[in-house]
Amino acid sequence: MNKWRQIPGIDEIISQPEISRLLAIYKRDLILDLVRKAVDQVREDLKAVDQEVGKDLLRRQILDRVQGLVNRATIGSLRKVINGTGVVLHTNLGRAPMGERALDYVKEAAMHYNNLEFDLASGERGSRYDHIEQLLLQLTGAEGALVVNNNAAAVMLGLNTMAKNREVIVSRGQLIEIGGAFRIPEVMKQSGARLIEVGTTNKTYSADYEEAINEQTGLLFSAHTSNYKIMGFAQEVSLEELVQLGQRNNIPVMQDLGSGILYDLGEWGLKEEPTVQKCVASGADIICFSGDKLLGGPQAGIILGRKKHIELMKKNQLTRALRVDKMTIAALEGTLLEYLELDPARRIPALKMLTAEAGELKSRAHSLARLLQDQLGEKNDFIASLQVVMVEDMVGGGAYPTYKLPGYGIEIGFSSLKLEEVSRRLRGQTPALLSRNRDNKMFISVRTLLPGDDVILAALIKEVLY
Repeated sequence: MNKWRQIPGIDEIISQPEISRLLAIYKRDLILDLVRKAVDQVREDLKAVDQEVGKDLLRRQILDRVQGLVNRATIGSLRKVINGTGVVLHTNLGRAPMGERALDYVKEAAMHYNNLEFDLASGERGSRYDHIEQLLLQLTGAEGALVVNNNAAAVMLGLNTMAKNREVIVSRGQLIEIGGAFRIPEVMKQSGARLIEVGTTNKTYSADYEEAINEQTGLLFSAHTSNYKIMGFAQEVSLEELVQLGQRNNIPVMQDLGSGILYDLGEWGLKEEPTVQKCVASGADIICFSGDKLLGGPQAGIILGRKKHIELMKKNQLTRALRVDKMTIAALEGTLLEYLELDPARRIPALKMLTAEAGELKSRAHSLARLLQDQLGEKNDFIASLQVVMVEDMVGGGAYPTYKLPGYGIEIGFSSLKLEEVSRRLRGQTPALLSRNRDNKMFISVRTLLPGDDVILAALIKEVLY
């Protein structure tokens, strides 16, 4: 028996009305390629079939496969994800969702011409950095500001400008690695600076820095260990101490702050991260941090500091390669303008999530549970249990690594389906739903659900179960 004899040929598939409709919309080469892939997939599936399959059924299977491949190829792979994990700044999910003003500014910048590098007052060429520099100075008290495409770029530019072919002194306890294998020692090497390690992993003193200073020292460097914490028998030199040491020896101090925050979250128990304003007030010469973490804006590397150092960085040839585009500038400007108001936590989604009160979260969790019960019905063959529970949420984005945010969510136990299978199906939906799975239960935290997500996720769960 030749099972493959019944597979329709490429020409026969191309002649079908379904394919003709696709050819009227998309490029012929694309459709031909997808038809061949669909035929190959059906041929592969036949290996597991013992009996002969009719030609009409195989034709239908191929056409369905082609339509599925076309859908995946033409709608793009970057999709909305409903974040039920409780991790606010989830690196794998795009970190901070942006606020409405930022999105309005991006849309305006994208759809129209604008004065990105044009001074409307003088009628001459302007600087793209002017649109956000004054805002940053107003909000932080710094003398100068510059924005590049991410914080890794900010660190690289700062080191290359301030200490190329010179020594940079760093505590061994701060030789950090963040996501994507971004390591301080490797960045130093790429920047042209020479790394000088002092102290030990758990203890470094001011004297360690002082003993390493010589005529080749270009910079004292401090990396805020935002994604881990050394506890117990430990000692680190504070930024203020490092600044005093630098001033005594006429050596600038640079701080990689990581997740820079402009809004004090101490009232909500989040006290470990120093605000950007505090770091500027400490006297550090250069401070750099991310725009898409605790700031709540787009991906960007923000550099603040002494005006003379910032001006040197603007003239560095690397700045051209690392510069931000009009979309980032628009989103960052829209985000920063929110900080001029008294309560930015009302309008910046990441801050709103971080400052959500327990009572509000509990109420939202109960509403979500009722919505799911209405969707799924009181009796079904798939849900073994559904209840509101307390959960421990996380800040994410490398900030507050040891701090758990007390929150609420729902816990779902499944009876006739495996948890892994339900999770896989939910990830395949549009939008996808991501949850936390533990002890054979699914947990969905309400803290990280955006407005309208609850209705959508209830429909998604019903869709994959029925």
